[in-house]
This record gives sequence, C-alpha cells and structure tokens, in this order.
Amino acid sequence: MAKHLLFEIGMEEIPARFIRGAVELLQQKVEKWLNDSRIAYGKAEAFATPRRIAVSVSDVAEKQEDLQDEVKGPSKKIALDEQGNWSKAALGFARSQDVNPEQLFFKELSGVEYVHAVKSKKGVPAEELFGDGLKEIVQSMAFPKNMRWGSHDLRFVRPIRWIVALFGEQIIPLEITGVRSGRMTKGHRFLGQDVSIPSASEYAAKLREQFVIADMGERASLIAGQIEGLAKQKGWHVSMKEDLLEEVLFLVEYPTVLYGTFDPDFLNIPQEVLITSMREHQRYFPVMDGNGKLLPYFITVRNGNDVSLDQVAKGNEKVLRARLSDAKFFYQEDQKMKIDAALARLETIVFHEELGTLGDKVRRIGRIAEEIAGILRSEEQTLQDVRRTAAICKFDLVTLMVYEFPELQGIMGEDYARKAGEKEAVARAIFEHYQPRFSGDAVPASLVGSIVSMADKIDTIAACFSIGIIPTGSQDPYALRRQAAGIVQILHAHRLPIRLADLFDTALSVLEQAGLLKRERNEIMKDLMDFFALRVKNIFPDTVRYDIVDAVMSGGFDDVSSVVRRGEALMDAVNGGEFKSAVDSFVRVGNLAAKADESREIDSALFQQVEEHVLHDAWRSMRDAYLGRLANFEESQALERLSSLKEPIRQYFDAVMVMVDDDALRRARLALLRGIADDIRRFADFQKIVW
Repeated sequence: MAKHLLFEIGMEEIPARFIRGAVELLQQKVEKWLNDSRIAYGKAEAFATPRRIAVSVSDVAEKQEDLQDEVKGPSKKIALDEQGNWSKAALGFARSQDVNPEQLFFKELSGVEYVHAVKSKKGVPAEELFGDGLKEIVQSMAFPKNMRWGSHDLRFVRPIRWIVALFGEQIIPLEITGVRSGRMTKGHRFLGQDVSIPSASEYAAKLREQFVIADMGERASLIAGQIEGLAKQKGWHVSMKEDLLEEVLFLVEYPTVLYGTFDPDFLNIPQEVLITSMREHQRYFPVMDGNGKLLPYFITVRNGNDVSLDQVAKGNEKVLRARLSDAKFFYQEDQKMKIDAALARLETIVFHEELGTLGDKVRRIGRIAEEIAGILRSEEQTLQDVRRTAAICKFDLVTLMVYEFPELQGIMGEDYARKAGEKEAVARAIFEHYQPRFSGDAVPASLVGSIVSMADKIDTIAACFSIGIIPTGSQDPYALRRQAAGIVQILHAHRLPIRLADLFDTALSVLEQAGLLKRERNEIMKDLMDFFALRVKNIFPDTVRYDIVDAVMSGGFDDVSSVVRRGEALMDAVNGGEFKSAVDSFVRVGNLAAKADESREIDSALFQQVEEHVLHDAWRSMRDAYLGRLANFEESQALERLSSLKEPIRQYFDAVMVMVDDDALRRARLALLRGIADDIRRFADFQKIVW
C-alpha cells in the first residue's frame, strides 16, 4: 500500500535569497533518490518558510521494485571452448553476475552472438532505505554560502535544529549533527507552538493551525491578494516587483499586510531615492497615484496576525522616518560637491589592479565614444555632448547616495548634473549610459546616451578579455554577458551602422595605446566575436526558426541590425512555401563553388553554351541592385533580387557540365559559381536550412 513521505529540515532563519534554490534542490534530490532506488511514487511537493525546507511525496511504494537486468557478456566464440563447454571467460562472467552457468543464454546483436545473463534482485522494504538515503541527501546539498557549527563537519546553509521524517505515520529514524528525526515541528515563533505531525499527509494542515503557511504558492497569493485588496480600497497603484515579492515571501510564515505613512516633505527628494530606501532597507512596497507619482504611504507585510496593526504601523513609520532622514541628509550633502572635485576622487578608486583607476576608465570611455561618434558621422553638437557626457559619466560613484545605494548610479548622476547646470542632453545621457541595466530594460533613448553606453560597455569587455578575464560556465563577476547583450540591443534598436569588428578594434586600439593589452590582438578579436555571437542570436524574435538563425549568422553577423532583418526576411520567404526550389539552386551553386581555386577572375570568353552567358549576365545585372538593397537595410527586397537567379541557375545545371576535362574551361565555370556563391553567402548559408 502506498503512503506519504515527509522530510522537513528545520533550521535557524535562512537568508531569503537562498530559500527557493535550497528547497528546489532538496526536491530534486529526493525525486532522484527515489528513482535511483526503484521506489515508485506519485507527486512531490516542496514547502518552505524562513525556518524550514520540506518535501512531501504522495503515493510512495512500500517496497522497491524487483530488478531484472539483462547483461551482455563475451561473444559465443569466446564463451565456448572447443568441446562446446563453457569457457573460463563465460564462467567468470556468470560469477560476476551472481548467476549459475545454467542460466546463461545466447543472443544475437548486429550479426554476432553474445552470452547473456538475467540479473535478478528482489526489492527490499522502502523503510529500510529511507534513513540512509535521506541522510545522504542532506550531506550532499550545497548552497551559495555554507556554514559549520559546533564541532560538526557538515556544511549547511544554517544550523539544523529539528528534523521531521515520516513515512505515513511511521518515523524514519536518522540523525544529523546530533539532531534525531521525529514528528515534532515548530509553529510560528510567536503565535504558534511546537506541533506533532500524526502522519505525513497532515503536514501543511497541522502547521496552518500553528500560524505557519508552509505552501509557498499559497503564501505568495495571500500577500499579493492582500496588497491588491488594500490598493483597490484606497485607490492606490502598487508596483509589486517580483524580486521584492519573492524576498518578502521568504521573510514571513503567516503574512498580514498593513500600511503606514511618512512625512510628505520627504517627497522633495527624487522619488527614486525614496523608493530605493523603502525597498532595499525596509522591504516596503511604495504607493503611487494613477500617474506614477509617489504618495506619502507605504505597504509592508507583517509576520503575524492582524492584532494591534496600528501599533505595528507606527513602529514601521518611526523606522522609515530615520531611513528617509538619512537619505535626505545624503542628498543635501551631495549637492555641495562640485563635479570636478568628484572626478578628482575617481583617480583614487581602483577599477581593476591591472586596468587602472576609474579615472583611467573614464578617459578610455571618452576616447572610444569620440571614435564611435566619428564612425556615425555625428553632428558637431552631438559630438560635444558625447565628449562632456563621457568625461563626467561616473562622477556620481563617489557621492554619499550612490555609496549607500549602488543601484542609484546614473539616476543620481542625472539629477546632480542637472542641478549643477549641465545641459539636459548631457544629464539625461549620464543616466542612459547605464542602460540596459538588466534583461528587459530599455535601451538609451538618445544617440548621445547610446554612444557613451556602448563605449563604457565595450571598454569593460575588451579590457577584461585583454587580461584573460573571459566568462566561463556560470562565472561572470564583471557582468560581461549582460554588457555585451546591452551593446547588441542598442545597435539593433537604433539600427546603428556600426560593425562589431569596428567597435572591438576601436576599444583594443585605446587599450593598446594605454599599454594594457596582455594578449595577442587577433586572438582577442576572435574571442570577442565568438562571445558576441550568442548575444546576437538571443535578439532574434521567437518567430525566426533556429535553422534560419544559423543560416543568416553564417552569412555574417558583424552588422547586428542587418542580420536580424535578414533572418526575418528569410523566415517570411520560407513560410511562403515556394522558396525551396530557390534554396536548392543556391545550395547546388555553393557545393560546386567549393571546388574552385582562389582565383576570382571570370573569363566569360571561354563559355561555350548559351546558359552560361545567361547566368553570367543575370548575375551581373542583379548584383549592384542586390548589394545596394543590403546596404540600404532592404533585406526583403535584396532576397527577391537574389531569388531572381533561381531559373537561370536551374537552366545552367540542366545544360552545363561544370567539371569537364578542359582545365581552363572548368576553372572559368567554377569561378562564375564561386562569384555567385560569395554573393549568396552575404545573405545566408542556405545549406543550414532544414526542410
């Protein structure tokens, strides 16, 4: 008969940011262990609060499944001796599989007979396996940060204080760091009591009686529902950021939402400062009006019931008042600092021990940004704004406000620059040069912000690559992947005619002039192009198939905006249904062109058949228009021009033998195909399309 399995690890308060990963890891390990142990089960469900992670599994079999495994041994030639008896090799195989020789049999595989044995093993009661299995699971878990306590060797996210391990109504005996398993768990720290779990299936219900909502989904719904209800009642708009909601979820066991107020005089401070202070320091939800303007209220979540909420609100208001007073002080003090004084302080802050100070980085940003503006043939006013933005873009890093709240970098820079009398375009570009800050964030709206943003990001990436800091696996301490993705998004969003190779070359030249290149330049260029390839692939819309993406990427992705539009145009053509014959023609041209030598000279005087001249003339007559369409970002029209070669190519291959014995004629024909293939490949490698 199947039963419920419950395994709960009770601990001291776990950091909220670790809890979901910890409980998901526990669930994965329990499920894997059950599968590996041949124990059938139904559904596994995870539970977590600030003081516990738990897994409950329904319909767990009471006994392992019996094992019957067919094992292959030596071939028949080796398994039998000259008299037809079992050889030493066969007898050794039988012993290794713990079967009698009489149980061996032959089975043919790929035309050869091999001796086989059926290895059988009776399943044992599951309860005999649970203790060691669950203990091994705990000991194998790893977390972003581990700790040891007492004299124990186990490293865990927090010290273990209790363990509940039940199979149905039966306790599974095990002991970890001196803590023995049982059926006693702990209710809410202040509202509940210790509670005995009679059977594994009653876990969530018994905890709820003691003011613990163990179900993560239920607790999240309660929090969101209460916030939405309060906002609707008051006519407020509340932005429930996922990361804040997730953190609050794992700070409470029994959530009750309440609200408080703060002095409206604080609204004279930029609302981003107030919002950041509320979210980062207090885990409060800021309240807005219908226009997105901050109101002097906040919403918080209490870990408890609704008793004396007015007193709880007053306590939170008092704490917030102190926080906002600090923010107001920082804001006022920062405005006393001159921008030039702030820039001087950047000379004392190390960006990287091998790459100099933040002051050095700012100067590199300025040189790269000016080069980019030149490539774009920017107007003189734009160039001046770029120079000024690049020169002061990092000055706010030394302010008190950004020191306290690093996530306000750029936001405070824009505000302080505007108050210091900088031009609006410059002030705004200081904020924009950090964009996009994260996946889904907006790109800089202005050209000045876009140029300085790309300069900042490519300097960081190229500088790190130049000293051998290249992201591997999940390790990316300098967020190089995010910054590369940002550059690609900017190039695509604004259709900027800047090639990645030119961007890399500009950054590396500046680094080389500063004496910071520690590797061969060509090697760095290759690594950068490989690194950016995946970032470019990621910006294709979901409507473009993977094979289409591979095809146009093979045609070159140096021009980011162009490669995406080529992908979209090719996807539309493939979806049209009549494009396959054109692709077949292009592929056939490419296959034969690969046999051509390096010579690009086409001696059309050697052509002997009409179809050769027709194809040659058709290609030459469409070529300028085709390349012009590509240069003018008219990819769909360029593909139409290219497709006009379909019929001349078909007629050519129907009438012409390319690989003839006449060496000169063969080279002339291959040279023609080579020229056409090169132009075709400018659009895509059509061989990669899957039909």
